[in-house]
Amino acid sequence: MLRQSILRSSASLTRSRTAAVAVRTVHAHAVSNPTLAGIEKRWETMPPQEQAELWMQLRDRMKVNWAELTLQEKKASYYIAFGEHGPRAGTPPGEGWKVAGLTAAGLGVAFVLFCTMRLFAGSAPGTMNKEYQEATNEYLKAQNSEPISGISSEGYSGKGQVQSAPKKD
Repeated sequence: MLRQSILRSSASLTRSRTAAVAVRTVHAHAVSNPTLAGIEKRWETMPPQEQAELWMQLRDRMKVNWAELTLQEKKASYYIAFGEHGPRAGTPPGEGWKVAGLTAAGLGVAFVLFCTMRLFAGSAPGTMNKEYQEATNEYLKAQNSEPISGISSEGYSGKGQVQSAPKKD
């Protein structure tokens, strides 16, 4: 029984090696020039199945020595791999103006919204006047805040917290 299983496995191994050798020795035939003529113009309109078949033919053809490829095959292979189609297609004409127009419209809407908010906003808060900010400076000095380089340090000559105009009556 063991002898028969060994014989069967060796026979199947021999058949698989023969099949593998047969596959390796098959040479792809050149793709016809009418099929490849004007591929740059036709590629986008070709059905996906036809695109796949043509690509498979060219792929099989590229497995042989590239010196055996025709010029049409080389050009078609390059276009299919790196040409301006699909995600690498160029931008449509006028797209730059469209982007600039939409950007300008967005900025215009933002400006109108800003002006509207400023128009209907109330008065400034009570802390946004010179008197309040000067009182804040005195409080910080009394608390000895920032004694190294701030308002409580020796020889400080900055404005401290003062940044607003005097309070309007």
